[in-house]
Amino acid sequence: MPPYTSNTQGYHDSAVTTATPEQLVVMLYDGAIRFLRQSEHALGEGAYLHAHEKLGRAEAILDELIATLNMDAGEISIRLQSIYLFCKRSLIEARLQKSPAKVREVIGLLDDLRDAWAALAASANVSAA
Repeated sequence: MPPYTSNTQGYHDSAVTTATPEQLVVMLYDGAIRFLRQSEHALGEGAYLHAHEKLGRAEAILDELIATLNMDAGEISIRLQSIYLFCKRSLIEARLQKSPAKVREVIGLLDDLRDAWAALAASANVSAA
């Protein structure tokens, strides 16, 4: 590890490289939700540039979730893609309307999906043990 890399970064890198695919998806949700909460707060405070930057980071995570969907997996992938695209549209509206409520709506959707993926990851860990 280079001397300029913090211990936190090394821990994070290790967590990512040893995570199962399900755990990686949970990590993506965690990141998106964190950025959305920051954006929601910034919009409420009128810090629009900060809010837009955080919205952009959450949108990039949604783009990654969309890009990594296995569309051969059937209906679940199609439904997830629809939810992600709905979230992206809602975030565009949130940006245009400067609406923390729109961001909160997306947080709620992603929170539910995150919980489902976390349960899936936990059951996969139990099965592997």
